[in-house]
Amino acid sequence: MALTGDVYDHNCPSRVIADHVTGRWGSLVLGKLLEGTLRFSALRREVRGVSEKMLAQTLQALERDGLVRRVVHPVIPPHVDYSLTEPGRQIALRIKGMFEWIEQNLPTLLAAQREYDDRRMANV
Repeated sequence: MALTGDVYDHNCPSRVIADHVTGRWGSLVLGKLLEGTLRFSALRREVRGVSEKMLAQTLQALERDGLVRRVVHPVIPPHVDYSLTEPGRQIALRIKGMFEWIEQNLPTLLAAQREYDDRRMANV
């Protein structure tokens, strides 16, 4: 019998994976790795604002979930590459679509934020 997920059930393990994928850093890392294999330092430069510790934790979680592949090359100093697995590529394509939608609709979204803020300030 196949296990099916239900992200709306707080006990379902799919929710933990959803958190890894949709969290601030997970989605950005997956989106950036869609462009190709990167080393840790290059990935940190590309995902501006992420700390070294948070990037390491994010990569470990995504690797554990089977979305990111970590390859250690036996050289000195150590050379580690990160890339997407096939499931990682599939979810990264969906994330890329979401990011593109946000970027294309940014003026409308920012206007909505301003209108909301103006309404809130009028009621203070």
